[in-house]
Amino acid sequence: MRALRTGLLALLLAFGAVIAGEAQTTPAPSGNQPNPPAPLPFSDRGQPQADELELQLMLQGRREVGRITIPNQQAATLIQPAGREWRAFHNRTLAWVGGVAVLGMLTLLAVFFLWRGRIRMHDGRSGRTLLRFNLLERANHWMVAGCFIILGLSGLNLTFGRHLLLPLVGPEAFSAVAQWGKYAHNFLAFPFTLGLLLMLLLWIKDNIPNRRDITWLRQGGGIVGSAHPPAARFNAGQKMVFWITILGGGAVAVSGYFLIFPFFATDIAGMQLSHIIHSVLAVLMIAAILAHIYIGTLGMEGAFDAMGSGQVDLNWAKEHHSLWVEQELAKGRDAPAPGGAKPV
Repeated sequence: MRALRTGLLALLLAFGAVIAGEAQTTPAPSGNQPNPPAPLPFSDRGQPQADELELQLMLQGRREVGRITIPNQQAATLIQPAGREWRAFHNRTLAWVGGVAVLGMLTLLAVFFLWRGRIRMHDGRSGRTLLRFNLLERANHWMVAGCFIILGLSGLNLTFGRHLLLPLVGPEAFSAVAQWGKYAHNFLAFPFTLGLLLMLLLWIKDNIPNRRDITWLRQGGGIVGSAHPPAARFNAGQKMVFWITILGGGAVAVSGYFLIFPFFATDIAGMQLSHIIHSVLAVLMIAAILAHIYIGTLGMEGAFDAMGSGQVDLNWAKEHHSLWVEQELAKGRDAPAPGGAKPV
């Protein structure tokens, strides 16, 4: 028994020594001591994890597609890196292109008007008129023009509205304008396209370029200088406007239909390309049509009558379309004085 008591006492002393050693090497936690930090993620310990590496590759330019059960497979696109380039174009590049084109043209027209003034008829009005455009031609012209103005304003609002209109009218009014502008932009595309087709059928025969157009351009067309080079029904400047309207308007219309009917025979990249073509051509057309509007209204005396009443003064016609006047008079379409018979 004495030997057993001696052995137990020795065992207790040894266990106590072990506990005392652990207490000296590991301090007891206190209430003020912070919790030990959590172990670092694997990616922070030197090498990225597999899923992190995959995400980095996606963000560096790879298109990533997921799995869906709905019919619209375009919705499966999770990451499309070209979208960042398109967004940069829409938010920055397009604003610069549109601003330079539209404001630049307005500035040039203002400077030109201050320098040249309004182009007057050299011999004044004669009081005799010729029918230049019939009712169908004028109605189609104004349909295309009206649609183009609304399409242009609503399109410019998509690019500049948040910066120019929103601070002036507030978010509620701007939202209403943008929403109705979107509806008008979509639905007026159809009569605009129809008007372009009819315009092409009505006027293409008179807008084929020829050698006389080179002479007209060299002499400034009566706009720059005092010369009035001979021209038929449409001069070189009007032919340029015609083909800009037909070709540019046609390209704008086609690219716009890809945006109205998204993903019809195209993918996301095609949609972004359609938007770039649509917007760039549209702002360039707006700039060109501003010059056309200027010449047809403020810039030239008597020019608006052609699309107003359809009747143009004989002196105006002789100055700007002398060959056309000869053709009309040769057909027996006289230009009587006021109070006489109505011009044909």
